[in-house]
Amino acid sequence: MQGPDRPQRERGRRRAVRKRARTGGKLRAQIAAWFPPSGYRVHSKLVAAGRKEAGNILKEEALEEKGERARMAAFIGAMAIADLVKSTLGPKGMDKILQSTGRGHSVTVTNDGATILKSLHVDNPAAKVLVDISKVQDDEVGDGTTSVVVLAGELLREAEKLISQKIHPMTIIAGYRMAVECARNVLESRARNNKDDPEKFRTDLVNIAMTTLSSKILSQDKEYFANLAVDAVLRLKGSGNLEAIQIIKKCGGSLKDSFLDEGFILDKKIGVGQPKRIENANILVANTAMDTDKIKIYGARVRVDAMSKVADIEAAEKNKMKAKVEKIIAHGINCFVNRQLIYNFPEELFADAGVMAIEHADFDGIERLALVTGGEITSTFDNPEAVKLGHCKLIEEIMIGEDKLIHFSGVELGQACTIVLRGASSHVLDEAERSLHDALCVLASTVKDSRVVWGGGWPEMLMARQVDELARKTPGKKSLAIESFAAALRAIPSIICDNAGLDSADLVSQLRAAHFSDDSTAGVDVITGAVGDMEARGIYEAFKVKQAVLLSATEASEMILRVDEIIKCAPRQREDRM
Repeated sequence: MQGPDRPQRERGRRRAVRKRARTGGKLRAQIAAWFPPSGYRVHSKLVAAGRKEAGNILKEEALEEKGERARMAAFIGAMAIADLVKSTLGPKGMDKILQSTGRGHSVTVTNDGATILKSLHVDNPAAKVLVDISKVQDDEVGDGTTSVVVLAGELLREAEKLISQKIHPMTIIAGYRMAVECARNVLESRARNNKDDPEKFRTDLVNIAMTTLSSKILSQDKEYFANLAVDAVLRLKGSGNLEAIQIIKKCGGSLKDSFLDEGFILDKKIGVGQPKRIENANILVANTAMDTDKIKIYGARVRVDAMSKVADIEAAEKNKMKAKVEKIIAHGINCFVNRQLIYNFPEELFADAGVMAIEHADFDGIERLALVTGGEITSTFDNPEAVKLGHCKLIEEIMIGEDKLIHFSGVELGQACTIVLRGASSHVLDEAERSLHDALCVLASTVKDSRVVWGGGWPEMLMARQVDELARKTPGKKSLAIESFAAALRAIPSIICDNAGLDSADLVSQLRAAHFSDDSTAGVDVITGAVGDMEARGIYEAFKVKQAVLLSATEASEMILRVDEIIKCAPRQREDRM
């Protein structure tokens, strides 16, 4: 809009611009008086550099995630690992094929949670926490390696919902701690103990072994293998020393052809011209090189002026070997087992002396042989009185399939035994060994802590019910966290149903109704696809396994919940060396 006062406004604007210019000039002059031009430039650069350094204290290429982003990255990584092994849970769980990228591209077919997670190269730090708790579960009790990861994943899934409702992680952790204490107490109160009645205790052990093997490759013959595992563990007489139980895998036959043999079997052949059977054996177990006095062709250079000198060198070598063999025989032995190679000449000397010489006994085999025969592994033979020999009643050669093996019976450690596994292929045998190892570990821990609980989702539903009651009595936001803990527990039977192709929503709601009464023994029977009586069906689990799953999963989820920043260090730079 144009009016009579427009020129006046233009003049006023120009006066204001001239005034600002004069004021700015005075200010610049004053700054120039305080700081010389070069000093002012230096000072401003220092301020800028300081601000940049304060904003980024980490090395270049270091990555940093804070707050909500860090928490979400941790949750997503942990839940992804849990979802990976979730499908292997329960009697109808599926298997995974793991193929290595190394030479040979070895293949492993398994549904063992610890084996799967051990084989993965995980980059997410929260996922590594779950991999570690699975390994610890495997080392401590042997079974429940999948359950512990799945439960931790479900706890974090529930926690993520609460955090999205603006509930602080420390409030969730406080609620989880109250819930886990309540769940543990109710599980302890309902556990059964039949240690004083040997017959009932053995029945409990067989039922636990059958439940453990139900989700493994041995499930088709679980009764046979459960009895085999129980016999092996009861031979230990409560010592829990699983080193005394050896497992040998031999391809051929079917899994049902596997058997338990009292004593020790070494997967080696007896040498040519040596006795095939020795009674009341005195065994020297050694780890010594029988060629120490032999001149290595790449390690020495010998100059001679006649062929007779070469013969003299060979004679000297033979005499030194002979002296060593005579020292060994002087121990009063009739069986010599060496970790390393025994050359033809020493072998011939042993055969002449009537001593059975076994070479290249594998390291695990020789360690176990020394243990079960009561001997010690020896490397020097100058002091026979200081050497501890092993003893057994009989050593003989036996045949398993197409292979000859050496059988030691009547060993010093009476509880020692060998389980010989037969099967169609090496992959089947490897998985059978892992399954049997889980069963043996669970049984060994149950012999020490003999409390048992029912399986099939019964412990989770029992704990969830008590935790729900605790939530109703707890005021404040903690009650929401306690309710979420109960929901995570109920997810375990739900996943077992899903893996069996059953209607999980229907069965879990039936279970909740059945657990309304205090003395309920209801659980999921995936064979019939309905809710069943766990006591009548003999589905038992070790209390120690369930307790370890509960506590480890809760502690791992707490650790991940506390995360509010993830810092990845910068990669180390390679130095350019000229």
